[in-house]
Amino acid sequence: MGRVTDVRHVLVLPDRDAAEEVAEELPDRFGVREQPQLVRDALAGEDDAEDAQWLVVVEDPERRLDRTALDELAAEHEGWLEAP
Repeated sequence: MGRVTDVRHVLVLPDRDAAEEVAEELPDRFGVREQPQLVRDALAGEDDAEDAQWLVVVEDPERRLDRTALDELAAEHEGWLEAP
């Protein structure tokens, strides 16, 4: 049988503050045990930090996180959940 691939959720946020807030809320709202990874995603051709989105990467090896609820959390902070 094939190996089961871990699930990774990527929430896209408009700035670092929003990404940090979302990362802080994940353990309480979803019981996330591992620290989410924050990644700066500069828009193509832009060097200015103001033109960067931030990604919150959440590992979900047990496939227990609700994608709709994650998308709603991101939307509360003017972001969205990336499609798989």
